[in-house]
Amino acid sequence: MHARKPVATVASIADRKPLRRKAAAGLERAAAPDSYRGDRQTVLRMLNNALATELICVLRYRRHHFTARGLSANRIAEEFLLHADEELSQADLIAERIVQLGGEPDFAPNTLQARSPIQYVCVGSINEMVRENLVAKRLAIESYQAFLQYLGEDDPTTRRMLESIVGVEQAHADELLELLQGG
Repeated sequence: MHARKPVATVASIADRKPLRRKAAAGLERAAAPDSYRGDRQTVLRMLNNALATELICVLRYRRHHFTARGLSANRIAEEFLLHADEELSQADLIAERIVQLGGEPDFAPNTLQARSPIQYVCVGSINEMVRENLVAKRLAIESYQAFLQYLGEDDPTTRRMLESIVGVEQAHADELLELLQGG
C-alpha cells in the first residue's frame, strides 16, 4: 500500500503567503479581484442606471396598485403589487452587486428618471396602467439585453444576475399582455 501524502506541508503553507498578500492588498475594491476583466466604472454606471430603472418600476407599480379601480381591479391591483415586490428584489440584487464591485448604489430620487429609459407616468385607467407597464417592461428588457451584450464574457457574475432579471421582466411582460388581452 502507498502511504498518503500529508494534506498541508510547511512548504505549501509558505507558498500561500504571497497569494494571501495579493488577496489582502485589494480589499478596498470589495469582492472584485484584480482579475476583473470588465471596465469597472462603466459597469458601475450601467448598474446604477439599471437600479434607477427598477426603482421607477417599483414606484409605478405601487401607485398603480393603490389607484386601480374597476370591475377587475382587485386581481390586477394584486398583480401590480406582486410586480412591485419583485422589482424591489431586483433593485436589491443590483445594489448589492454595485457594492461588490466597489461602487456606491445611487438611490437619489432627483436623478432616477434621468438615469433610466423608463419614465414615471401617471395614468388613470387600468387599461392605461397595464399598457404603460408593458411599454416599460419592453424598454427594460431592451436595456438589459444591451447591457448583456456590452458585458460579453467579461463579468459572468453580473451577467448571470442580469439574465435572471431579464427572465423576470419577460414573465412580467407576458402577464401584462395577458391582462391587456382580458385574460
